Amino acid sequence: MTLLQSWVSSANSPETDFPLNNLPYGVFSTEGTDPRCGVAIGNMIFDCQAAEEEGFIEFDEGPVFDVPFWNELLELGPAAWAKLRARLTELLSAGAGDQDALSEMLTPLAEAEMHLPVLVAEYTDFYAGRHHATNVGTMFRGAENALPPNWLHIPIGYNGRASSVVVSGKDVRRPWGQLKPPQDSIPHFAPCRRFDFELEMGAIVGSNSDGPVSVSEADGMIFGYVILNDWSARDIQAWEYQPLGPFQAKATATTISPWIVTKAALELFRCNTPTREFELLDHLKDQGPMLYDIDLKVRLITEDNHEATITETNYREMYYSSAQQLAHHSTSGCPMNAGDLLGSGTISGPERHQRGSLLELSWGGKEPLAIGEGGPTRSFIEDGDCIEISGSAKGEGYKIGFGLCTGRVLPALKDPYAR
Repeated sequence: MTLLQSWVSSANSPETDFPLNNLPYGVFSTEGTDPRCGVAIGNMIFDCQAAEEEGFIEFDEGPVFDVPFWNELLELGPAAWAKLRARLTELLSAGAGDQDALSEMLTPLAEAEMHLPVLVAEYTDFYAGRHHATNVGTMFRGAENALPPNWLHIPIGYNGRASSVVVSGKDVRRPWGQLKPPQDSIPHFAPCRRFDFELEMGAIVGSNSDGPVSVSEADGMIFGYVILNDWSARDIQAWEYQPLGPFQAKATATTISPWIVTKAALELFRCNTPTREFELLDHLKDQGPMLYDIDLKVRLITEDNHEATITETNYREMYYSSAQQLAHHSTSGCPMNAGDLLGSGTISGPERHQRGSLLELSWGGKEPLAIGEGGPTRSFIEDGDCIEISGSAKGEGYKIGFGLCTGRVLPALKDPYAR
């Protein structure tokens, strides 16, 4: 497929993240207005609430965009998702009628404040990138024991805090926690010293299930994808994670990009998971191409404006797809809900510049990175640093982008218990 033409001229640039081929979903507001649902098109946002009020968009079930989140559409199911995408394509295509009226429903992206696109029902984060798991395991257990015995058979994950999910652009405050560096005999309570990012993708579940689902069924339940930064307090994690895994080290914040790129927009970019060392059990077997060819990039920008691209990798490096993660999650009979968020796990490639966290990039702090020519070095994130993640799938003369996933780290509170 080539670039589809829109009457919104900025959508016809091969450089835009948001051509007519994309049509990602977000929630925005402008000065003096309430948040509402919109679709990114070029450098503009098309106001879905206004379009529904004026009769350009209709659903048999009644109004969908009278609330500032996309959960209402999610719960209508795949037929409604396809119907809306087709209607938006019709309204925004070159040659569409009523362009004068429709143009009144456009807001410049530069004038908009973005909000969380969905009410996150529950959040689960996985550990499904083989290169990341191998790097971390090698650091802490040695190369011969890098992967635990179960890793090549099931997608490992933990239940995170939905309340900590924030939209791109929101500052993240350095957490306090209980620390026990190797040289200390007893733990102490202090601000995190080894704060980190983790480059991930997030899958937005769009359908409910009350019991186990197959991988194919799980794939059909996924509404779309966001870029995700799983902020991680490495020193808090090192002390707390035995024997039940991550807890407070992962509870500070999880940042997602403001635009949900629908699964429909990514269909042309599907690709296969890596070759398996062990055949997966039947309920987890690959059902055709289950990953996506999405280039990802991480930039670190210091408070005094030194900056560098520190990671370039691709979502196809994952060992398990989101559909396999969702299917595995459901095996116990655990209900899955529209609005659930599934973090992919850290996306790292085989080369150093493809590593998806500072823990790996600096090899546990032993190999600090230079941030720009003549700039400072980083082993972990310092106060004032901004992490900026971008990603896109590349088509013929166009790209399907996600916008930016950014967060700046603020200093820890001086006294977290001051009232």
